[in-house]
Amino acid sequence: MHKTLDRLLYWSTGVMAAMALFSIMWLTVIDVIGRKFFDNSVPGGLELTEMLMVVVIFAAMPLVSWRGEHVVFDTLDALIPDWLRSIQARVIHLICAGTFAFLGRLMVMRAERFAEYGDTTVHLAMSIAPVAWLMAGLLMLTGLAHLLLVFVRAPTSGHVPVEAQGAST
Repeated sequence: MHKTLDRLLYWSTGVMAAMALFSIMWLTVIDVIGRKFFDNSVPGGLELTEMLMVVVIFAAMPLVSWRGEHVVFDTLDALIPDWLRSIQARVIHLICAGTFAFLGRLMVMRAERFAEYGDTTVHLAMSIAPVAWLMAGLLMLTGLAHLLLVFVRAPTSGHVPVEAQGAST
């Protein structure tokens, strides 16, 4: 299950974030060349960059959460017994699951409002609602990843305990 879900998240949200970041890179290159040599920037370039940044950030969250690659405060870990650390991790994942689900619900309400009012970007007049729906879905998916982590251990972890760091050097 771990490897299957890890691959699924990698090939969906991970690739989505990578493609958005790659698009930002090329948009920036084209925009700079256009301004430097043709005195003309990409119309709506800032709006496109903003939307793509939303995709980069929100698409990366489920994969980062599932793999445990987020920022970890571990100063007190050496003082906490393993059995308590396991309980602590499950409680933290449960809190994160609830928080992301709540934020996802708020974003659903916001997306509905954007769609109802027909809100668009200023320059390109692109609808904002689909971006908000994507954000809501990715927040919910991140919450689901944390909920699964309440019941199973993370497949891989970016967190390396201090003891292991000293042993490897």
